[in-house]
Amino acid sequence: MYENSSNEYLKNAVMSASQEQLTLMLYDGAIRFATQGRDALAKGDFEASCEKLIRAQKIVLELRNGLRYEVNAALCEQMAGLYGFIYNRLVDANVKRSLNLIDEALKILRHQRETWQLLMDKVRSETANRHAAADANDIRMSLSIEG
Repeated sequence: MYENSSNEYLKNAVMSASQEQLTLMLYDGAIRFATQGRDALAKGDFEASCEKLIRAQKIVLELRNGLRYEVNAALCEQMAGLYGFIYNRLVDANVKRSLNLIDEALKILRHQRETWQLLMDKVRSETANRHAAADANDIRMSLSIEG
């Protein structure tokens, strides 16, 4: 029952999320699965570690595949390189059973997630400021028209 309601909640969250929120969710998922893979590897559970690291790898590929080159090709090239590096670290960590390689990937993923969150907050703040300025302008316009 709990698993089913949890899946339904996640499905609703994904279906109602903006593109920006979906990207944040992908970062969260990659970090969560890489961390779970690291924990399993540290315990010697190689099967669980492999499974979790593969899930993290798939998410990183999804992040790379979601880049929009038509918006900013140069930035997308840089991000694709970064995602490729993270992906390769996760693959190598899986093959070599290396906690250090997972830690490298996690460090970058966490930094990227934090950066993405800061960008989302900045855009949200600027949008709110623009709306407030537009509302104030509408009030001034109606006051000058009326009297």
